[in-house]
Amino acid sequence: MSEPRVIKKYPNRRLYDTAISSYITLEDVKQLVLERAEFHVIDARTSTDITRGILLQIISEQEEQGNPIFTADVLAHIIRFYGDTLQGMMGNYLEKSLQAFVDQQHLFREQMRSLIGSNPLTMITELVEHNLSLWKSVNQQLQKPYLPPVDGEAAPSSKPAAQTGNPTATAPDKSEKERKGRKDQRG
Repeated sequence: MSEPRVIKKYPNRRLYDTAISSYITLEDVKQLVLERAEFHVIDARTSTDITRGILLQIISEQEEQGNPIFTADVLAHIIRFYGDTLQGMMGNYLEKSLQAFVDQQHLFREQMRSLIGSNPLTMITELVEHNLSLWKSVNQQLQKPYLPPVDGEAAPSSKPAAQTGNPTATAPDKSEKERKGRKDQRG
């Protein structure tokens, strides 16, 4: 494992990245954080580690732009813990809570990736094929002939007469004759 990158902060408030021998901005430092690069920010005059201060400065700028993560109430609660007997526990609690959140987020993303598969097009193709088979099934059901019930009679079944268990309904001709006979008697 390589040594952490060293970034020096000069009195003119400029940041100098010793790994690339170039001045960088806070946005560049933010990018290092996003890339999970290990680095330390050192005050060039005193050689003290000021990494936390730079990270807080990045958070402060992010909170002022767009949608902040911390509400005023959350910040007030955090401030109240400074100097409290539980200050040490609070930092540890926040760190563990954030790590648990990150772990859960990683697990959720992995589950989604395995659910979707390595190729999103494969999932879409499978979904389209599934929907197509459902559509075909519904279409086949719609194409079967529908015979409406006649005056209180039950709707005819699509099963053959032998499967319905009704020995009297052996042929469609017989039920047709019965309907005509009833109409003649009423008329």
